[in-house]
Amino acid sequence: MAKGPVLQPVFKAYHQRQAMLLPPSLDELIKANHPVRVVDDVLSKIDIRPLISQYKTGGASNYHPGMLLKVLVYAYINNIYSSRKIEEALQQNIHFMWLSGMSTPDHNTINRFRSERLKEPLKKIFTQVVHLLAAEGLLSLKELYTDGTKIEANANRYTFVWGNAIKTNKEKMKLQLDELWKYAQSIAASELDDTDPSGFEKIDKEKVAETIAKIDAALQDKPVSKQVKQKLNYAKKNWPATLDKYDQQEAIMGEQRKSFSKTDTDATFMRMKEDHMKNGQLKPAYNLQVSSNNQYITHYSIHQATTDITTLKEHLTDFTNEHQIIPTDVTADAGYGSEENYQYLEQNNITAYVKHNQFDREQNENIQSKKPFTSDKLYYNKEEDYYVCPIGQHMENKGSYSKTTVTGFTQRITKYEAKNCQGCPLNGSCHKSKGNRVIEINHRLNELKQQANKRLLSDQGIKKRKQRCHDVEPVFANIKNNHGFKRFMLRGKQKVTIETGLLAMAHNLRKKAFQNSKKAA
Repeated sequence: MAKGPVLQPVFKAYHQRQAMLLPPSLDELIKANHPVRVVDDVLSKIDIRPLISQYKTGGASNYHPGMLLKVLVYAYINNIYSSRKIEEALQQNIHFMWLSGMSTPDHNTINRFRSERLKEPLKKIFTQVVHLLAAEGLLSLKELYTDGTKIEANANRYTFVWGNAIKTNKEKMKLQLDELWKYAQSIAASELDDTDPSGFEKIDKEKVAETIAKIDAALQDKPVSKQVKQKLNYAKKNWPATLDKYDQQEAIMGEQRKSFSKTDTDATFMRMKEDHMKNGQLKPAYNLQVSSNNQYITHYSIHQATTDITTLKEHLTDFTNEHQIIPTDVTADAGYGSEENYQYLEQNNITAYVKHNQFDREQNENIQSKKPFTSDKLYYNKEEDYYVCPIGQHMENKGSYSKTTVTGFTQRITKYEAKNCQGCPLNGSCHKSKGNRVIEINHRLNELKQQANKRLLSDQGIKKRKQRCHDVEPVFANIKNNHGFKRFMLRGKQKVTIETGLLAMAHNLRKKAFQNSKKAA
């Protein structure tokens, strides 16, 4: 038995239901350097008249758009993207309660505000936020670092439409229609005109229906095989409707896309880096382009293109329109190095620290030594316009032709052919073709590549290339990996653009809050 007094555990006072004479306010419970205060401070300074103009006059009162905007941005800062979870946070989280002034809009109100009210004004609001950050010296709008990433769409991965499949099926229909026509001609040639379906340049619903009707009329009361009858009845019943469906799908797809998802027709199937099955599966996605400075997002744009090369011109044009400023220089990786992009940057007096697709290979001696006879290593006489092949023969100009890219940009390609490759000791090593070697050269692109090499290999170019790696790429890492945003919540390009704007604003204010806390520490 223990001697002396028995010690008892000591607890702090706990009076759950004790009334307070002076209850603490929510403001007292939030730290001075908390991110919610940064959101409130920055978004209170912006002009929200473009947002207010989205509301009709009269009628029942609405929740204040300034409050809803702050709540949405702060939710995205905290990785809360669902409108129902935002509704829940407004009732349980003191930071949301303080920011909303104890307002409790439901999830329908939040989603309607995000999807409809922010459609027009969000980019203007984001631009104002960027200008405020620039005024504080946190970023510059003159030097941009641009890159792209693909984010999965909110769409079914297995309901898709392929442009090539439509073309193949149309060709099959055309071939089968031609076979039916020839069969009908063999039985009732006198009753058919000379409108041979094989001569159709483009197969459409009207032409098919008309041709099937002619074949059907010609074969009336004629001995026709059961198989042909079945094929003709199937064509009469299904082909016009199927072609109408194909026309609608091609209209949705447009000229620059090759696929789309049935559940989000604006989404294109793209190859993603997040490939957990390791089978190169294509997923419906959007191509997000971002320009950054000092790891702050200065501009964003959403594209349906599967590659980055066709997005730069539109992205920078949109940047100039929104910010009313032309950047002095742009730094980007080899995914953007095209003749059209180089020319656009040159015409707008923007210094382009943009790699082309051969830049890194040209700096690697091992790769260069493996292919000593490529066209870029051949000597070119500019005055007399000829190339010299590896054994010293002149390769003469055989004419030029124009080539149009998917964006409508016209390139000029020149052909050069060697005089006589027969019996050449390098035949088979120099080239693989059976006849004389022919090379195709884009002189304008080569000139732009040489200028790009000069800039990229300068001291400033090396500095810019190093900076790009830890300026724009960490932005994507932070959004996708640190904050888990790998799939859009909304559907349609317009709504996806809204969600991207909220993500971009949240990223910038989160970074500003982090820098403020570092200064305070």
